[in-house]
Amino acid sequence: MMDGKRNSLMIDRREMLQRSGVGLGMLGLAGVLADSGALATDPASALATEPRSALSAGQLMNPLTAKRPHFAPRAKRVIHFFLNGGPSHLDTFDPKPELQKIAGQPLPSSLQTERKTGGALPSPFKFKKYGQSGLEVSELFAQTATHADDIAVIRSMYAQVPNHEPSLLLMNCGDSVQSRPSVGSWLLYGLGTENQNLPGFIAMCPGGYPVSGVANWKAGFLPGSMQGTFINSQHQRADQLIANIRSPHARVATQRRQLDLLQANHAEHRRSRHDPRLDARIQSFELAFRMQTESAEVFDTSDEPKYIKDMYGSGVHGRQTLLARRLLERGVRYVQLWHGAGQPWDSHSNVEGNHRKLAGQIDRPIAALLTDLKKRGMLDDTLVIWGGEFGRTPVSEGGSGRDHNHYGFTVWMAGGGIRGGTTYGATDEFGFKAVENAASVHDLHATILHQLGLDHEQLTYRYAGRDFRLTDVHGRVIRDILA
Repeated sequence: MMDGKRNSLMIDRREMLQRSGVGLGMLGLAGVLADSGALATDPASALATEPRSALSAGQLMNPLTAKRPHFAPRAKRVIHFFLNGGPSHLDTFDPKPELQKIAGQPLPSSLQTERKTGGALPSPFKFKKYGQSGLEVSELFAQTATHADDIAVIRSMYAQVPNHEPSLLLMNCGDSVQSRPSVGSWLLYGLGTENQNLPGFIAMCPGGYPVSGVANWKAGFLPGSMQGTFINSQHQRADQLIANIRSPHARVATQRRQLDLLQANHAEHRRSRHDPRLDARIQSFELAFRMQTESAEVFDTSDEPKYIKDMYGSGVHGRQTLLARRLLERGVRYVQLWHGAGQPWDSHSNVEGNHRKLAGQIDRPIAALLTDLKKRGMLDDTLVIWGGEFGRTPVSEGGSGRDHNHYGFTVWMAGGGIRGGTTYGATDEFGFKAVENAASVHDLHATILHQLGLDHEQLTYRYAGRDFRLTDVHGRVIRDILA
């Protein structure tokens, strides 16, 4: 102070903080724009940073907007047949004639099973060579096997533990212990979706949730709008498949006005605080509104020719596989088709009866999908995946069943730049453990991301002070199966 008057060049601490707060806010906005990619010259450069939804107090960026991949992709979309419970590789895609020679005899003591088991159990199913590649496939998947030259079978997969819950999470989310975002959510984060009127990630499971429930398709620490949308595909009408898809009380125009008011309230709330959950809620309301028209059309298969419906079959798995193709056609990025709730492939007893029944439900739909995609020119850029969370033991449990086996099992892939007619890796002579070109679940995930144009080491998200990725600190692309 000078002469009782305040020096205009001097300010107190409170005023300094008030003035500099504006500058700090602008710095924060610059960081937000950079993180979201708004300041990036190359849109792909935004993929390795944490996206922020809010560009300003009143503007909400859509995190599902289609983004450029890291490099030219071979696939644009994914369909994943998930055989819940652990199908037996020994009875499907990994023949082991040695088991017939030692039927009933114990395996070497070095091959430790989860529980006490009996002697060697040969497969009750016949294997046959298919296609020009001579790929050996069980009679259980004889129709799928007609596409042997489109399929790459990985016979050397391995997981971490012989339990359903952690192995399901590992296969779907890349971590068997911690809660992490699912594969479909990572794809939406990296690529967005091509159709803003439908969810970019859909999980269809007839009869209810599988083991671990929604954790299998959750967004985790990614924006909530990237979580998978569950559909109970045992139903047929759109309003049954997706609850509350239509309002019985208000017309579309009225709903639009109601939604505008609700969103205005949300925007006002966002001015005083930033919460990603609020952003996800705003986006989910908008998506639900847009879905009212397009979802009714996509889930109504009455416009499909009779021969197409007959090809897929009239059962629930035929219907949901046909729906999956329609969703993929309309720009949905990732569709996961679960084979039932619970653990249907968990054949601790009567593996012959159990697997024959279950394979009979999905063999035809899988073959139909591959045929259909091929005829429509979609197989080239659609990645098809088949498998469960682990395999089964080569020794018996309860006389006629097989126990869990995470040491070696099979997953196959087709389309989307995969080199068909290929077998990769091998289990030992009994089919117990991967011994040649062992492939981890992280390797599988790295390969999936690679085919969609994403470098698994560059696709990261900053959360809780560190960068996370789907493959954690592991993973290598299985290049031997790529075309």
